[in-house]
Amino acid sequence: MRLFGKITPMQRKVIIWLLITLLITACTKNTEDEIPTVTPNSYSPFVPLGADATIVPVEGGTVVVPSAVPTKRAGPTPTLVPLNIHFPPTRFPGAPIFSPTPDSPRVLPTPRVEPGSHVVQAGDTLGNIALQYGVGLEALMQANGLSDADLISPGQALNIPAQSPGEQGPDFKIIPDSEMVNGPASAIFDLNAFVQREGGYLASYSEEVNGEILSGSQIIMLVAQNYSVNPRLLLALLEHQSGWVSQPSPFSIEYPLGLLDPYHNSLYLQLTWTANTLNRGYYLWRESALATWVLADGSVLPIAPTINAGTAAVQGFFASLDDMFTFQGDTTAFGLFQTYFFMFGNPFDLAIEPLVPANLPQPPMQLPFESGTVWSFTGGPHGGWDNGSAWAALDFGPPGEEAGCTPSDEWVVAVADGWIVRTGNGVVMQDLNGDKVEQTGWAVFYMHIESRDRVPPNTYVYAGDRIGHPSCEGGLSNGTHVHIARKYNGEWISADGTNPFQFEGWVSSGDGIEYDGWLTKGSLVVEAWDGRNELNQIGR
Repeated sequence: MRLFGKITPMQRKVIIWLLITLLITACTKNTEDEIPTVTPNSYSPFVPLGADATIVPVEGGTVVVPSAVPTKRAGPTPTLVPLNIHFPPTRFPGAPIFSPTPDSPRVLPTPRVEPGSHVVQAGDTLGNIALQYGVGLEALMQANGLSDADLISPGQALNIPAQSPGEQGPDFKIIPDSEMVNGPASAIFDLNAFVQREGGYLASYSEEVNGEILSGSQIIMLVAQNYSVNPRLLLALLEHQSGWVSQPSPFSIEYPLGLLDPYHNSLYLQLTWTANTLNRGYYLWRESALATWVLADGSVLPIAPTINAGTAAVQGFFASLDDMFTFQGDTTAFGLFQTYFFMFGNPFDLAIEPLVPANLPQPPMQLPFESGTVWSFTGGPHGGWDNGSAWAALDFGPPGEEAGCTPSDEWVVAVADGWIVRTGNGVVMQDLNGDKVEQTGWAVFYMHIESRDRVPPNTYVYAGDRIGHPSCEGGLSNGTHVHIARKYNGEWISADGTNPFQFEGWVSSGDGIEYDGWLTKGSLVVEAWDGRNELNQIGR
């Protein structure tokens, strides 16, 4: 944790040396590969659950297990799958803790060695352009003779300097992938009980979010669910950056995650930026689309090719905030890893690997609208939630000539059989694997479902059952539609990747440009277009 205010590099070195000394004297190291640790008190990540168990309450509520209530036709009551079948074996108490095995080296993009150019587009910022090309903001400003980073305009041509990467970054693995995403091990984590037990500033915090007063625990759960980021990781980062979890008087109130931006001056806004930044690092690393980090001081740091996606997510977060010295401390054994360990134990004890098995088949799915209707395919592969997640989503607009956010009496239907586990603010979340938990196995995320006639939680639906009307409710939208995405074990599954969306023979594909895409069925091809035209019509 950063409990020392603003300190000098020399003071930092002394503090880190003292921490190392204290940890080593408190632990017994049995092999050269073991990580020195101290067993935390009163935290058990897993609670054995049977088929008749009640899941631990989260966000002040309990996920109950009612009998199935089909919405259209009779069928057998689904048998609830025991949740504990998804969990790894618990490490024997006192067993040595070894460093996790490095991943196989990734083939990363080659850093640019020649200068380039960029024409400014509407919505561009100089900071985003610098990140896009992997150069420091100050280097970009110097290459273009700019004294103010805000003074750029559409159509302006910018010189992009060649990258000047330094030595390779840390290869220390911080967390497994399953502790980055809101996956199986978070399903039974009692977030509010943990926060209250810690007794810090977060325990009594509340804030208005979307017109509703939410507690600190509810805000973290909301962000964890929306972005599919692990609530334990969000808590560990919050504690590491400001002490909000354990300290009644934390050392940063306005910017608890460290982003010094007046447009992100609340817990909710700091967390949404954090979750989106974590997702961006995670999913870009998954696609081998990253080679360097550009740190807050403009340093360009090549990424170690043997880290995992969860570690890349955390490194990407700290790269957005840290200078080189602080980054090295935050991303090695005595940085966030240590904070996490003191709070929850060794994160690799919670590892579920592989998180997404190779050659994983998608369950059978149908298009998300009723037979006999023709809808518009309005959005190809794009972010499941916000712009940092995998391009997991597709969009469909209902029939009708009216544009914009207008009410529709058309029905969105379930694409597969499964439990509706939560709804609200435009969201319908469906579990497909029978345990009634969205963090495990396949889950389908429907967005912009109007509150009128929306299917209630704790309902079992079959493929083709009505779940609600398309709308603009929830998130940002310029027109009535449904946004649909898939997750597996909490990870967003790309709509056009190695496991594309498949609806009754229609297969999704993209071209690397967000929202561009096609649905193909044999010789039939439907192209994604915003609005309604002859190229994007698709029916059942």
